[in-house]
Amino acid sequence: MSDLFDRVTSQQDVIKKLFAKIPGFKGYIERVDRRNADKLLRETISDKFQTQWTRISSIQRDLVNAGQLDVLDEIEIASTRLRQFIDRVRNAAYGYSSFFESTKINEAELEKMYQYDLALVTMGDDIANAIDNLEASIGTDGLPAAIRNLNQKAQDCVDAFNQRSELLKLGQ
Repeated sequence: MSDLFDRVTSQQDVIKKLFAKIPGFKGYIERVDRRNADKLLRETISDKFQTQWTRISSIQRDLVNAGQLDVLDEIEIASTRLRQFIDRVRNAAYGYSSFFESTKINEAELEKMYQYDLALVTMGDDIANAIDNLEASIGTDGLPAAIRNLNQKAQDCVDAFNQRSELLKLGQ
């Protein structure tokens, strides 16, 4: 997350840098930059997961075409969980105002939030691996286990975002 914050702040224009020298205005700029970094991060995360959701939809179509309808309900559970996660990440308010107040930021809480953000990014790889495993398991005895694994990974994503949201609410 600090890389994204650095990216946002490095793109400031001269006027913004000048205003940052005015007492009280710097905190406002930093708060806006934190919100922009949060927005950029969540857009990146949701885009990454959207790609994986599209893969699941493609697998579902392939299974329908192959007549393997018996597993579709279980795969749909994972698909729905992942869609819920993507929508919540993409559509949540970009930073809660009180959490991003520079005068109120608790560095330990901010670090914890960044750890959740890192976990969300890492979970994108976990979902991709679970979908790879699902694709490889089609037509084998390992398919039910692959579906259960994907369902659990999708639920882990929802749970992690819920925990991140709770952390932000506590900062209010």
